[in-house]
Amino acid sequence: MNWFGLLDGMSQTPWVRDDVEQIVAQRPRACVPVGSVVVETRLSPDARPQTLIAYRRNDATQASFSLMSTPHGSVVFVMSQGNDVVHEVIERGREARTETLQITVSWDVSKGFGRLVVARPETEHVLIRDFTMPHAPLLSDLLALSRPQGLTAIDADVIFVALSTKVEPVGPMPTLSPSVRLETAQGLRMATALKQGDVVRAADGTLVPVLHMVRREVPSLGSFRPVRLRAPYFGLSQDIVVSRHQRLLVNGPEVEYLFGREEVLIPASALVNGYAGHFEPAPRFVTYHQMLLPHHDAVRTPDAALESLYIGRMRRDRAQLSASVLGDTPKALLPEHHRAGYQVLRAFEAISLAEARAA
Repeated sequence: MNWFGLLDGMSQTPWVRDDVEQIVAQRPRACVPVGSVVVETRLSPDARPQTLIAYRRNDATQASFSLMSTPHGSVVFVMSQGNDVVHEVIERGREARTETLQITVSWDVSKGFGRLVVARPETEHVLIRDFTMPHAPLLSDLLALSRPQGLTAIDADVIFVALSTKVEPVGPMPTLSPSVRLETAQGLRMATALKQGDVVRAADGTLVPVLHMVRREVPSLGSFRPVRLRAPYFGLSQDIVVSRHQRLLVNGPEVEYLFGREEVLIPASALVNGYAGHFEPAPRFVTYHQMLLPHHDAVRTPDAALESLYIGRMRRDRAQLSASVLGDTPKALLPEHHRAGYQVLRAFEAISLAEARAA
């Protein structure tokens, strides 16, 4: 089933799969033995404590679910069912201040497993805390989390709440829409058609093997929102659609003049300005693809170079690896990536470069 409930924080419009509504109507005590709750939120600019989401049911069995962010840099998770209470805290630290957090609570009751993850979507920074999950939550209780009414209160800064029937991965994410075409040894191929063992052309023209291909379906909201990069900016002969965190490798005389470097990286989100790029209207959920290469590299499209999946030394961190999209891959088959040292442009720098190229 995977994603079955969603709340867009901006419109406050909930969505629930039709078959899930039917299950609840026929079996009010139906449980979700494996699942995740994903909450993405902006943090308070005035450093106030935020109760991001709070739900409480006070009938004979009782249940509650809450997530809080504190001014001291902590994320507090509390969930109860009957007399069983889970209370977990992750300390982000003041130095980890960021505008946006993505918090994922996952569980698999058959394994007694629970996981609280706090991530900063604009970085690879992920904090993980495992705990024991005593009971499967009721499906009706989870659905209430996506409905800001009645028993549920949701902070105005929450961007979205998403419900899934799987343990959702965290960490490095795929960022290419299926329609992106990449250069391979056999010519141009769609990202969705690539597989392990294929050979793609890196930014410097060399051919490199694809170690793994990863894909993930996600809500088309918040940090997952797709961006359309428009031709003819940055040499594009046709538009491409990517995740807002996909980065382009750009070079040319304007780059050297403005930044004193041969090449720079530009996040797609930095180009959302009405002409070089804009947020793409999308279905409720989108699927992204990405390739893992032996080295941190960029891969050629017909007109640009797009950064491939970067995993750093994740193979050395058992908890982070098991929680990622590569969790089923033996660590012996994973590379260790070192940053290529490119400068990553901020939004105003990217716009300056776009204007210089358009002049």
